Amino acid sequence: MRVPLKLCASLAALVAVMGAGEALAQPAAPALQAAAAPASFGHYQPPKQFTEQVHSTFYVRLRDGTRLGVTVARPAVNGQAAPGKFPVIWHHTLSATQEAADGTGPRAAGFRSIPSLTDYGYVVVQVARRGNGQSFGTMRGYHERNEDADAYEMIDWLGTQEWSNGIVGQYGCSNTGDAAMHALTGDNPHLKAVFAGCFSWNKYDAMRRGGIFAQWGTGPTRTVAQDMAIAPVDEDKDKVLLHAAALEHQRATPLFELWKSMPYRDSWAPSVQSTFWQEGSVSSYAQQVRRSGTPLYIMGGWRDELRDQGLIARMNIPGTRILIGDWLHCQNDGFALVEEIHRFFDRYLKGIDTGLEAQAPIHYFVVNAGADHKGEWREAKDWPLPQSKETPYVITPAGLLAGTAPAKPLHQAFPVDYTVTCPEGGSGSTVQPCHLPGKGLSIAGKPLTAPLEITGHALADVWIAADTKDANLFLLLEDVAPDGHVRVVTEGRLKASLRKLDKAPWALPGLPWHRAYTEDAQPLTPNEPTRLQFDIMPTSYVFLPGHKVQFTFTGSDHRERARDPEAQPKTIMLISDSAHPSTVSLPVVAH
Repeated sequence: MRVPLKLCASLAALVAVMGAGEALAQPAAPALQAAAAPASFGHYQPPKQFTEQVHSTFYVRLRDGTRLGVTVARPAVNGQAAPGKFPVIWHHTLSATQEAADGTGPRAAGFRSIPSLTDYGYVVVQVARRGNGQSFGTMRGYHERNEDADAYEMIDWLGTQEWSNGIVGQYGCSNTGDAAMHALTGDNPHLKAVFAGCFSWNKYDAMRRGGIFAQWGTGPTRTVAQDMAIAPVDEDKDKVLLHAAALEHQRATPLFELWKSMPYRDSWAPSVQSTFWQEGSVSSYAQQVRRSGTPLYIMGGWRDELRDQGLIARMNIPGTRILIGDWLHCQNDGFALVEEIHRFFDRYLKGIDTGLEAQAPIHYFVVNAGADHKGEWREAKDWPLPQSKETPYVITPAGLLAGTAPAKPLHQAFPVDYTVTCPEGGSGSTVQPCHLPGKGLSIAGKPLTAPLEITGHALADVWIAADTKDANLFLLLEDVAPDGHVRVVTEGRLKASLRKLDKAPWALPGLPWHRAYTEDAQPLTPNEPTRLQFDIMPTSYVFLPGHKVQFTFTGSDHRERARDPEAQPKTIMLISDSAHPSTVSLPVVAH
Protein backbone atom coordinates (compact mmCIF):
# COMPACT_ATOMS: atom_id res chain seq x y z
CA MET A 1 0.00 0.00 0.00
CA ARG A 2 1.41 3.40 -0.95
CA VAL A 3 1.21 6.09 1.72
CA PRO A 4 -0.19 9.36 0.30
CA LEU A 5 2.16 12.36 0.29
CA LYS A 6 -0.13 14.47 2.49
CA LEU A 7 -0.36 11.69 5.06
CA CYS A 8 3.43 11.26 5.03
CA ALA A 9 3.87 14.96 5.69
CA SER A 10 1.30 14.91 8.46
CA LEU A 11 2.93 11.96 10.20
CA ALA A 12 6.36 13.54 10.00
CA ALA A 13 5.00 16.75 11.46
CA LEU A 14 3.20 14.81 14.20
CA VAL A 15 6.42 13.03 15.16
CA ALA A 16 8.23 16.36 15.39
CA VAL A 17 5.49 17.84 17.60
CA MET A 18 5.29 14.83 19.93
CA GLY A 19 9.04 15.04 20.55
CA ALA A 20 10.25 13.67 23.87
CA GLY A 21 6.78 12.60 24.94
CA GLU A 22 6.59 10.08 22.11
CA ALA A 23 9.99 8.70 23.07
CA LEU A 24 8.52 7.51 26.34
CA ALA A 25 6.28 5.11 24.44
CA GLN A 26 8.97 3.43 22.35
CA PRO A 27 9.11 -0.38 22.51
CA ALA A 28 11.84 -2.10 24.44
CA ALA A 29 14.10 -4.63 22.74
CA PRO A 30 12.21 -7.95 22.39
CA ALA A 31 12.77 -10.70 24.92
CA LEU A 32 15.11 -13.50 23.90
CA GLN A 33 13.43 -16.51 22.29
CA ALA A 34 14.69 -19.79 20.84
CA ALA A 35 16.04 -19.89 17.30
CA ALA A 36 13.89 -21.56 14.64
CA ALA A 37 16.91 -23.04 12.84
CA PRO A 38 20.56 -23.91 13.53
CA ALA A 39 22.85 -20.92 13.20
CA SER A 40 26.58 -20.37 12.97
CA PHE A 41 28.92 -17.72 11.60
CA GLY A 42 27.84 -16.99 8.03
CA HIS A 43 25.06 -19.58 8.11
CA TYR A 44 21.47 -18.77 9.04
CA GLN A 45 18.49 -20.12 7.11
CA PRO A 46 15.27 -20.13 9.13
CA PRO A 47 12.06 -21.03 7.29
CA LYS A 48 10.48 -18.29 5.22
CA GLN A 49 7.34 -16.65 6.50
CA PHE A 50 6.43 -15.04 3.16
CA THR A 51 7.22 -15.61 -0.50
CA GLU A 52 5.90 -12.38 -1.99
CA GLN A 53 6.82 -8.72 -1.71
CA VAL A 54 5.11 -5.45 -2.61
CA HIS A 55 6.79 -2.08 -2.66
CA SER A 56 5.85 1.54 -3.16
CA THR A 57 7.92 4.67 -3.72
CA PHE A 58 6.93 8.14 -2.56
CA TYR A 59 8.14 11.30 -0.82
CA VAL A 60 8.31 12.08 2.90
CA ARG A 61 8.57 15.76 3.84
CA LEU A 62 11.07 16.67 6.58
CA ARG A 63 11.09 19.39 9.25
CA ASP A 64 12.60 22.00 6.88
CA GLY A 65 10.33 21.15 3.95
CA THR A 66 12.90 18.97 2.14
CA ARG A 67 11.29 15.94 0.50
CA LEU A 68 13.15 12.62 0.62
CA GLY A 69 12.48 9.79 -1.80
CA VAL A 70 11.47 6.59 0.01
CA THR A 71 10.83 3.01 -1.15
CA VAL A 72 9.02 0.69 1.26
CA ALA A 73 9.20 -3.07 0.58
CA ARG A 74 6.68 -5.13 2.59
CA PRO A 75 5.92 -8.85 2.97
CA ALA A 76 2.92 -9.82 0.85
CA VAL A 77 0.29 -12.53 0.49
CA ASN A 78 -1.62 -13.01 -2.76
CA GLY A 79 -0.27 -9.74 -4.13
CA GLN A 80 -1.36 -7.66 -1.13
CA ALA A 81 0.71 -6.31 1.74
CA ALA A 82 0.60 -8.70 4.68
CA PRO A 83 -1.42 -7.40 7.63
CA GLY A 84 0.25 -6.71 10.93
CA LYS A 85 3.23 -4.79 12.26
CA PHE A 86 6.84 -5.77 11.53
CA PRO A 87 10.31 -4.64 12.54
CA VAL A 88 11.85 -2.28 9.98
CA ILE A 89 15.31 -2.35 8.39
CA TRP A 90 16.32 0.77 6.50
CA HIS A 91 19.12 2.11 4.32
CA HIS A 92 20.05 5.83 4.18
CA THR A 93 21.34 5.64 0.64
CA LEU A 94 21.84 7.54 -2.65
CA SER A 95 18.72 6.44 -4.53
CA ALA A 96 15.42 5.17 -3.20
CA THR A 97 15.10 2.66 -6.04
CA GLN A 98 18.61 1.30 -6.56
CA GLU A 99 17.96 -1.84 -4.51
CA ALA A 100 14.26 -2.45 -5.00
CA ALA A 101 14.85 -4.58 -8.10
CA ASP A 102 17.38 -6.77 -6.33
CA GLY A 103 15.14 -7.89 -3.51
CA THR A 104 14.64 -11.37 -4.91
CA GLY A 105 18.35 -12.06 -5.55
CA PRO A 106 20.31 -14.89 -3.93
CA ARG A 107 20.71 -14.47 -0.21
CA ALA A 108 24.43 -15.30 -0.43
CA ALA A 109 24.85 -12.05 -2.35
CA GLY A 110 25.74 -8.72 -0.77
CA PHE A 111 24.02 -5.63 0.53
CA ARG A 112 21.74 -5.23 -2.47
CA SER A 113 19.95 -8.46 -1.54
CA ILE A 114 18.88 -7.24 1.89
CA PRO A 115 15.37 -6.31 0.63
CA SER A 116 14.82 -10.09 0.32
CA LEU A 117 14.50 -10.14 4.12
CA THR A 118 10.82 -9.26 3.68
CA ASP A 119 10.49 -13.05 3.27
CA TYR A 120 11.29 -13.36 6.96
CA GLY A 121 8.88 -10.81 8.35
CA TYR A 122 10.69 -7.49 7.92
CA VAL A 123 9.77 -4.26 6.20
CA VAL A 124 12.84 -3.04 4.28
CA VAL A 125 13.08 0.66 3.38
CA GLN A 126 15.40 2.66 1.11
CA VAL A 127 15.68 6.41 1.75
CA ALA A 128 17.65 8.63 -0.64
CA ARG A 129 19.73 11.09 1.35
CA ARG A 130 19.06 14.78 0.78
CA GLY A 131 20.75 16.04 -2.37
CA ASN A 132 20.80 12.56 -3.92
CA GLY A 133 18.65 10.38 -6.13
CA GLN A 134 14.95 11.27 -6.02
CA SER A 135 15.38 13.41 -2.90
CA PHE A 136 15.35 17.17 -2.89
CA GLY A 137 17.91 19.32 -1.09
CA THR A 138 21.59 20.02 -1.56
CA MET A 139 24.44 17.81 -0.40
CA ARG A 140 26.86 19.72 1.81
CA GLY A 141 29.68 17.18 1.74
CA TYR A 142 29.20 13.60 2.86
CA HIS A 143 27.72 13.13 6.35
CA GLU A 144 27.15 16.63 7.61
CA ARG A 145 24.91 17.22 10.58
CA ASN A 146 21.83 17.97 8.48
CA GLU A 147 21.96 14.36 7.29
CA ASP A 148 22.20 13.15 10.88
CA ALA A 149 19.11 15.14 11.82
CA ASP A 150 17.36 13.70 8.76
CA ALA A 151 18.24 10.18 9.95
CA TYR A 152 16.76 10.84 13.39
CA GLU A 153 13.57 12.15 11.83
CA MET A 154 13.29 9.25 9.40
CA ILE A 155 13.81 6.69 12.17
CA ASP A 156 10.95 8.33 14.06
CA TRP A 157 8.81 8.14 10.93
CA LEU A 158 9.72 4.49 10.32
CA GLY A 159 8.91 3.61 13.91
CA THR A 160 5.39 5.04 13.81
CA GLN A 161 3.93 3.74 10.53
CA GLU A 162 0.95 1.38 10.48
CA TRP A 163 3.17 -1.49 9.23
CA SER A 164 5.88 -0.91 11.86
CA ASN A 165 6.11 -2.40 15.35
CA GLY A 166 8.36 0.48 16.38
CA ILE A 167 11.63 -1.50 16.26
CA VAL A 168 14.11 -0.25 13.64
CA GLY A 169 17.47 -1.49 12.37
CA GLN A 170 19.78 0.21 9.90
CA TYR A 171 22.42 -1.03 7.46
CA GLY A 172 24.85 0.39 4.93
CA CYS A 173 28.29 0.09 3.36
CA SER A 174 30.76 2.71 2.12
CA ASN A 175 29.08 6.14 2.27
CA THR A 176 25.88 4.49 3.51
CA GLY A 177 27.95 2.69 6.15
CA ASP A 178 29.05 6.14 7.30
CA ALA A 179 25.42 7.22 7.26
CA ALA A 180 24.46 4.26 9.45
CA MET A 181 27.25 5.11 11.91
CA HIS A 182 26.14 8.73 12.05
CA ALA A 183 22.59 7.63 12.81
CA LEU A 184 23.96 6.18 16.05
CA THR A 185 24.98 9.67 17.18
CA GLY A 186 21.30 10.67 17.52
CA ASP A 187 20.46 7.92 20.06
CA ASN A 188 16.96 7.52 18.64
CA PRO A 189 15.03 5.12 20.93
CA HIS A 190 13.51 3.28 17.93
CA LEU A 191 16.96 2.31 16.58
CA LYS A 192 17.87 -1.10 18.04
CA ALA A 193 20.71 -2.39 15.82
CA VAL A 194 23.12 -1.19 13.09
CA PHE A 195 25.15 -3.19 10.55
CA ALA A 196 27.79 -0.97 8.90
CA GLY A 197 30.53 -1.83 6.42
CA CYS A 198 33.63 -0.13 5.00
CA PHE A 199 33.10 3.31 6.56
CA SER A 200 35.41 5.97 7.95
CA TRP A 201 35.84 6.36 11.70
CA ASN A 202 37.76 9.59 11.18
CA LYS A 203 37.46 11.19 7.76
CA TYR A 204 40.88 12.83 7.71
CA ASP A 205 42.67 9.60 8.58
CA ALA A 206 40.57 7.72 6.01
CA MET A 207 40.47 10.19 3.12
CA ARG A 208 43.77 12.02 3.64
CA ARG A 209 45.66 8.97 4.88
CA GLY A 210 49.10 10.10 6.03
CA GLY A 211 48.16 13.65 5.03
CA ILE A 212 48.25 12.65 1.34
CA PHE A 213 45.35 13.05 -1.09
CA ALA A 214 45.56 9.63 -2.73
CA GLN A 215 42.09 8.23 -2.11
CA TRP A 216 39.17 7.57 -4.43
CA GLY A 217 36.25 8.53 -2.20
CA THR A 218 35.15 11.88 -3.62
CA GLY A 219 32.73 10.30 -6.07
CA PRO A 220 31.64 11.70 -9.43
CA THR A 221 30.07 15.10 -9.93
CA ARG A 222 26.64 14.17 -11.26
CA THR A 223 24.91 16.08 -14.04
CA VAL A 224 21.20 16.80 -14.30
CA ALA A 225 21.03 14.25 -17.12
CA GLN A 226 22.59 11.55 -14.90
CA ASP A 227 20.10 12.27 -12.12
CA MET A 228 17.23 12.17 -14.61
CA ALA A 229 18.25 8.64 -15.65
CA ILE A 230 17.12 7.13 -12.33
CA ALA A 231 13.59 5.89 -11.66
CA PRO A 232 11.19 8.46 -10.19
CA VAL A 233 8.80 7.89 -7.31
CA ASP A 234 5.44 6.32 -8.20
CA GLU A 235 3.49 9.59 -8.29
CA ASP A 236 6.06 11.33 -10.52
CA LYS A 237 5.69 9.36 -13.77
CA ASP A 238 6.62 12.35 -15.95
CA LYS A 239 9.70 13.11 -13.78
CA VAL A 240 8.71 16.71 -13.04
CA LEU A 241 9.66 16.37 -9.37
CA LEU A 242 12.79 14.40 -10.24
CA HIS A 243 13.94 17.26 -12.49
CA ALA A 244 13.29 19.82 -9.77
CA ALA A 245 15.30 17.73 -7.31
CA ALA A 246 18.13 17.31 -9.84
CA LEU A 247 18.41 21.09 -10.19
CA GLU A 248 18.73 21.45 -6.41
CA HIS A 249 21.52 18.83 -6.42
CA GLN A 250 23.61 21.06 -8.70
CA ARG A 251 24.14 23.54 -5.86
CA ALA A 252 26.31 21.01 -3.98
CA THR A 253 29.99 21.63 -3.37
CA PRO A 254 31.93 19.01 -5.39
CA LEU A 255 33.56 16.64 -2.92
CA PHE A 256 36.84 16.66 -4.85
CA GLU A 257 37.12 20.43 -4.49
CA LEU A 258 36.00 20.33 -0.85
CA TRP A 259 38.55 17.70 0.19
CA LYS A 260 41.34 19.25 -1.85
CA SER A 261 40.75 22.51 0.04
CA MET A 262 41.42 20.84 3.42
CA PRO A 263 45.06 19.65 3.58
CA TYR A 264 45.14 19.67 7.39
CA ARG A 265 42.90 18.07 9.98
CA ASP A 266 41.85 21.52 11.26
CA SER A 267 41.45 23.11 7.80
CA TRP A 268 38.51 25.49 7.46
CA ALA A 269 36.44 25.00 4.31
CA PRO A 270 34.78 28.27 3.26
CA SER A 271 32.55 26.43 0.78
CA VAL A 272 30.69 24.73 3.65
CA GLN A 273 31.65 27.12 6.47
CA SER A 274 33.08 24.36 8.62
CA THR A 275 36.17 22.48 9.74
CA PHE A 276 34.55 19.69 7.81
CA TRP A 277 36.87 16.80 8.66
CA GLN A 278 35.65 17.10 12.26
CA GLU A 279 32.02 17.73 11.41
CA GLY A 280 31.80 14.72 9.08
CA SER A 281 33.66 12.22 11.29
CA VAL A 282 31.92 9.67 13.52
CA SER A 283 34.91 9.96 15.87
CA SER A 284 33.77 13.49 16.76
CA TYR A 285 30.61 12.02 18.29
CA ALA A 286 32.09 8.94 19.95
CA GLN A 287 30.51 9.78 23.30
CA GLN A 288 27.03 9.94 21.75
CA VAL A 289 27.56 6.62 19.99
CA ARG A 290 28.70 4.93 23.19
CA ARG A 291 25.85 6.44 25.16
CA SER A 292 23.30 5.00 22.74
CA GLY A 293 24.39 1.44 23.55
CA THR A 294 22.93 0.32 20.23
CA PRO A 295 24.30 -3.07 19.10
CA LEU A 296 26.73 -2.61 16.21
CA TYR A 297 28.16 -5.11 13.73
CA ILE A 298 30.98 -3.95 11.41
CA MET A 299 32.15 -5.46 8.12
CA GLY A 300 35.49 -4.83 6.40
CA GLY A 301 37.81 -6.20 3.75
CA TRP A 302 41.59 -6.70 3.71
CA ARG A 303 41.74 -5.09 0.25
CA ASP A 304 39.58 -2.10 1.12
CA GLU A 305 41.21 1.31 1.59
CA LEU A 306 39.21 1.78 4.80
CA ARG A 307 40.14 -1.55 6.42
CA ASP A 308 41.72 -0.03 9.53
CA GLN A 309 38.73 2.22 10.26
CA GLY A 310 36.33 -0.52 11.35
CA LEU A 311 38.91 -2.04 13.70
CA ILE A 312 39.55 1.37 15.27
CA ALA A 313 35.81 2.02 15.60
CA ARG A 314 35.38 -1.32 17.36
CA MET A 315 38.03 -0.36 19.93
CA ASN A 316 36.09 2.79 20.76
CA ILE A 317 32.55 1.36 20.87
CA PRO A 318 32.22 -1.37 23.53
CA GLY A 319 30.38 -4.53 22.56
CA THR A 320 30.88 -4.12 18.81
CA ARG A 321 31.26 -7.16 16.54
CA ILE A 322 33.36 -7.21 13.36
CA LEU A 323 34.04 -9.50 10.40
CA ILE A 324 36.84 -8.91 7.85
CA GLY A 325 37.25 -11.00 4.70
CA ASP A 326 39.77 -10.99 1.88
CA TRP A 327 37.58 -8.59 -0.08
CA LEU A 328 37.55 -5.36 -2.01
CA HIS A 329 35.37 -2.45 -0.92
CA CYS A 330 31.89 -3.64 0.18
CA GLN A 331 32.34 -7.02 -1.49
CA ASN A 332 31.80 -10.41 0.14
CA ASP A 333 33.01 -13.05 -2.32
CA GLY A 334 32.26 -16.59 -1.15
CA PHE A 335 30.55 -15.52 2.07
CA ALA A 336 26.80 -15.50 2.77
CA LEU A 337 26.78 -11.94 4.08
CA VAL A 338 23.01 -11.50 4.07
CA GLU A 339 22.62 -14.61 6.21
CA GLU A 340 24.98 -13.12 8.79
CA ILE A 341 23.17 -9.76 8.65
CA HIS A 342 19.85 -11.60 9.04
CA ARG A 343 21.24 -13.48 12.04
CA PHE A 344 22.28 -10.17 13.63
CA PHE A 345 18.97 -8.43 13.04
CA ASP A 346 16.91 -11.44 14.21
CA ARG A 347 18.84 -11.31 17.47
CA TYR A 348 18.35 -7.61 18.20
CA LEU A 349 15.15 -6.73 16.34
CA LYS A 350 13.20 -9.93 17.03
CA GLY A 351 14.88 -11.24 20.19
CA ILE A 352 15.78 -14.62 18.67
CA ASP A 353 18.79 -16.43 20.11
CA THR A 354 20.78 -16.94 16.90
CA GLY A 355 23.96 -17.95 18.69
CA LEU A 356 25.58 -14.62 17.95
CA GLU A 357 26.60 -13.77 21.50
CA ALA A 358 28.02 -17.25 22.16
CA GLN A 359 30.76 -16.58 19.60
CA ALA A 360 33.82 -14.35 19.78
CA PRO A 361 33.17 -10.79 18.59
CA ILE A 362 35.90 -10.80 15.89
CA HIS A 363 35.96 -12.97 12.78
CA TYR A 364 38.78 -12.50 10.28
CA PHE A 365 39.98 -14.35 7.19
CA VAL A 366 43.64 -15.41 7.07
CA VAL A 367 44.89 -15.32 3.48
CA ASN A 368 46.88 -18.43 2.41
CA ALA A 369 46.21 -20.21 5.73
CA GLY A 370 45.21 -23.87 5.97
CA ALA A 371 46.64 -27.07 4.53
CA ASP A 372 45.47 -26.16 1.02
CA HIS A 373 46.63 -22.52 1.34
CA LYS A 374 43.15 -21.32 0.33
CA GLY A 375 42.76 -19.34 3.53
CA GLU A 376 40.48 -19.83 6.52
CA TRP A 377 38.22 -17.94 8.89
CA ARG A 378 39.30 -17.54 12.50
CA GLU A 379 37.78 -15.83 15.51
CA ALA A 380 39.26 -13.74 18.31
CA LYS A 381 38.18 -11.96 21.47
CA ASP A 382 40.68 -9.11 21.25
CA TRP A 383 42.48 -6.95 18.68
CA PRO A 384 45.42 -6.72 18.29
CA LEU A 385 45.73 -10.48 18.76
CA PRO A 386 47.52 -11.34 22.03
CA GLN A 387 49.62 -13.91 20.12
CA SER A 388 50.71 -11.34 17.53
CA LYS A 389 54.14 -9.88 18.36
CA GLU A 390 55.67 -6.84 16.68
CA THR A 391 58.91 -8.14 15.13
CA PRO A 392 61.32 -5.54 13.72
CA TYR A 393 63.03 -6.06 10.38
CA VAL A 394 65.95 -3.73 9.82
CA ILE A 395 66.67 -2.44 6.32
CA THR A 396 70.25 -3.09 5.20
CA PRO A 397 72.21 -3.12 1.92
CA ALA A 398 71.94 -6.92 2.03
CA GLY A 399 68.15 -6.85 2.44
CA LEU A 400 65.87 -7.33 5.45
CA LEU A 401 67.33 -8.70 8.66
CA ALA A 402 65.79 -9.39 12.05
CA GLY A 403 67.15 -6.90 14.59
CA THR A 404 67.21 -3.19 15.32
CA ALA A 405 70.50 -1.83 13.89
CA PRO A 406 72.03 -2.41 10.45
CA ALA A 407 75.42 -4.11 10.24
CA LYS A 408 76.32 -1.91 7.26
CA PRO A 409 75.00 1.57 6.48
CA LEU A 410 72.48 2.11 3.70
CA HIS A 411 72.23 5.47 1.96
CA GLN A 412 70.32 4.81 -1.24
CA ALA A 413 68.50 7.34 -3.37
CA PHE A 414 65.65 6.37 -5.66
CA PRO A 415 63.99 8.50 -8.36
CA VAL A 416 60.38 9.62 -8.02
CA ASP A 417 58.20 9.15 -11.11
CA TYR A 418 55.09 11.34 -11.09
CA THR A 419 53.71 9.81 -14.28
CA VAL A 420 53.07 6.34 -12.84
CA THR A 421 49.98 4.44 -13.89
CA CYS A 422 48.74 1.06 -12.79
CA PRO A 423 47.25 -1.21 -15.46
CA GLU A 424 45.81 -3.60 -12.87
CA GLY A 425 45.06 -1.15 -10.08
CA GLY A 426 41.29 -1.02 -10.46
CA SER A 427 39.27 2.17 -10.34
CA GLY A 428 36.80 3.96 -8.12
CA SER A 429 36.06 2.13 -4.90
CA THR A 430 38.12 -0.92 -5.92
CA VAL A 431 41.35 0.98 -6.65
CA GLN A 432 44.40 -0.90 -5.40
CA PRO A 433 48.09 -0.18 -4.73
CA CYS A 434 50.38 -1.39 -7.48
CA HIS A 435 53.92 -2.77 -7.63
CA LEU A 436 55.71 -1.22 -10.61
CA PRO A 437 59.21 -2.64 -11.15
CA GLY A 438 61.85 0.06 -11.10
CA LYS A 439 59.46 2.74 -9.79
CA GLY A 440 60.97 3.07 -6.33
CA LEU A 441 63.25 1.08 -4.07
CA SER A 442 62.52 -2.57 -3.26
CA ILE A 443 64.28 -4.41 -0.42
CA ALA A 444 63.53 -8.08 0.22
CA GLY A 445 64.45 -10.69 2.78
CA LYS A 446 65.71 -14.19 2.12
CA PRO A 447 63.35 -16.97 0.96
CA LEU A 448 61.33 -18.27 3.90
CA THR A 449 61.95 -21.78 5.16
CA ALA A 450 58.63 -21.95 7.04
CA PRO A 451 55.23 -20.19 6.79
CA LEU A 452 55.17 -16.66 8.24
CA GLU A 453 51.80 -15.36 9.43
CA ILE A 454 51.31 -11.67 10.02
CA THR A 455 48.01 -10.54 11.51
CA GLY A 456 47.61 -6.96 12.65
CA HIS A 457 49.18 -3.59 11.90
CA ALA A 458 52.79 -3.28 10.75
CA LEU A 459 54.74 -0.21 11.90
CA ALA A 460 57.26 1.76 9.85
CA ASP A 461 60.11 3.69 11.53
CA VAL A 462 62.32 4.94 8.72
CA TRP A 463 64.73 7.78 7.89
CA ILE A 464 64.72 9.72 4.63
CA ALA A 465 66.26 12.84 3.14
CA ALA A 466 65.16 15.00 0.19
CA ASP A 467 66.17 18.29 -1.39
CA THR A 468 62.67 19.76 -1.13
CA LYS A 469 60.59 21.19 1.73
CA ASP A 470 58.35 18.16 1.70
CA ALA A 471 58.02 14.62 0.35
CA ASN A 472 55.36 11.95 0.21
CA LEU A 473 56.54 8.47 1.17
CA PHE A 474 54.58 5.35 0.23
CA LEU A 475 55.52 1.92 1.61
CA LEU A 476 54.19 -1.34 0.18
CA LEU A 477 54.46 -4.65 2.04
CA GLU A 478 54.80 -7.30 -0.66
CA ASP A 479 55.01 -11.06 -1.20
CA VAL A 480 57.59 -12.15 -3.78
CA ALA A 481 56.88 -15.64 -5.12
CA PRO A 482 59.65 -18.04 -6.19
CA ASP A 483 58.87 -17.22 -9.85
CA GLY A 484 59.38 -13.50 -9.16
CA HIS A 485 55.71 -12.51 -9.18
CA VAL A 486 55.06 -9.67 -6.69
CA ARG A 487 51.79 -9.34 -4.79
CA VAL A 488 51.02 -6.23 -2.74
CA VAL A 489 49.77 -7.35 0.67
CA THR A 490 49.16 -3.99 2.34
CA GLU A 491 50.45 -0.42 2.47
CA GLY A 492 51.25 2.69 4.50
CA ARG A 493 52.10 6.32 3.71
CA LEU A 494 53.07 9.65 5.24
CA LYS A 495 53.63 13.24 4.13
CA ALA A 496 56.99 14.12 5.65
CA SER A 497 55.98 17.60 6.80
CA LEU A 498 53.16 16.07 8.90
CA ARG A 499 55.45 13.63 10.74
CA LYS A 500 54.94 15.18 14.20
CA LEU A 501 53.51 12.60 16.59
CA ASP A 502 50.72 13.28 19.05
CA LYS A 503 48.31 11.44 21.33
CA ALA A 504 45.15 10.40 19.55
CA PRO A 505 41.83 11.55 21.09
CA TRP A 506 40.49 7.99 20.72
CA ALA A 507 41.82 4.50 21.34
CA LEU A 508 44.20 3.01 18.77
CA PRO A 509 45.71 -0.49 18.49
CA GLY A 510 49.24 0.67 19.36
CA LEU A 511 49.63 2.90 16.30
CA PRO A 512 51.51 6.19 15.86
CA TRP A 513 49.12 9.10 15.27
CA HIS A 514 49.68 12.46 13.60
CA ARG A 515 47.43 15.33 14.64
CA ALA A 516 48.24 17.08 11.34
CA TYR A 517 46.96 20.50 12.35
CA THR A 518 48.15 23.48 10.34
CA GLU A 519 50.53 24.45 13.15
CA ASP A 520 52.02 20.92 13.23
CA ALA A 521 53.55 21.15 9.75
CA GLN A 522 57.34 20.87 9.85
CA PRO A 523 59.07 21.48 6.50
CA LEU A 524 62.05 19.31 5.70
CA THR A 525 65.55 20.69 5.97
CA PRO A 526 67.03 19.89 2.54
CA ASN A 527 69.22 16.76 2.53
CA GLU A 528 68.99 16.35 6.33
CA PRO A 529 68.00 12.89 7.68
CA THR A 530 64.40 12.96 8.95
CA ARG A 531 62.57 10.29 10.89
CA LEU A 532 59.10 9.16 9.75
CA GLN A 533 56.94 6.91 11.93
CA PHE A 534 53.63 5.62 10.60
CA ASP A 535 51.40 2.57 10.54
CA ILE A 536 50.78 0.17 7.70
CA MET A 537 47.17 -0.82 7.24
CA PRO A 538 46.20 -4.13 8.86
CA THR A 539 46.11 -7.51 7.20
CA SER A 540 46.03 -11.21 8.01
CA TYR A 541 48.30 -13.03 5.60
CA VAL A 542 50.56 -16.07 5.46
CA PHE A 543 53.80 -15.84 3.49
CA LEU A 544 54.50 -19.37 2.24
CA PRO A 545 57.85 -21.21 2.28
CA GLY A 546 60.07 -20.16 -0.60
CA HIS A 547 58.48 -16.71 -0.76
CA LYS A 548 60.15 -13.47 0.29
CA VAL A 549 58.90 -10.55 2.37
CA GLN A 550 59.60 -7.31 0.49
CA PHE A 551 59.22 -3.61 1.26
CA THR A 552 58.94 -1.19 -1.67
CA PHE A 553 59.37 2.55 -1.08
CA THR A 554 58.08 5.10 -3.58
CA GLY A 555 57.58 8.85 -3.63
CA SER A 556 54.41 8.87 -5.71
CA ASP A 557 51.34 6.72 -6.33
CA HIS A 558 48.93 6.27 -9.21
CA ARG A 559 46.03 7.13 -6.90
CA GLU A 560 47.24 10.68 -6.12
CA ARG A 561 44.69 13.22 -7.31
CA ALA A 562 46.00 16.59 -6.11
CA ARG A 563 49.77 16.88 -5.82
CA ASP A 564 51.47 19.36 -3.51
CA PRO A 565 54.25 21.14 -5.47
CA GLU A 566 56.41 21.29 -2.33
CA ALA A 567 56.22 17.51 -1.96
CA GLN A 568 57.69 16.62 -5.32
CA PRO A 569 61.41 15.85 -4.98
CA LYS A 570 63.20 14.31 -7.94
CA THR A 571 64.74 11.70 -5.65
CA ILE A 572 64.33 10.48 -2.07
CA MET A 573 67.21 9.08 -0.03
CA LEU A 574 66.43 6.11 2.22
CA ILE A 575 68.83 6.04 5.16
CA SER A 576 69.57 3.17 7.54
CA ASP A 577 72.69 3.25 9.70
CA SER A 578 73.65 2.99 13.36
CA ALA A 579 72.53 6.57 14.05
CA HIS A 580 69.40 6.32 11.88
CA PRO A 581 68.17 2.69 11.88
CA SER A 582 65.25 2.18 9.50
CA THR A 583 62.97 -0.67 10.47
CA VAL A 584 59.53 -2.05 9.68
CA SER A 585 57.93 -4.12 12.44
CA LEU A 586 55.59 -6.89 11.35
CA PRO A 587 52.85 -8.37 13.58
CA VAL A 588 54.10 -11.97 13.50
CA VAL A 589 51.83 -14.68 14.88
CA ALA A 590 53.69 -17.54 16.54
CA HIS A 591 52.50 -21.11 15.84
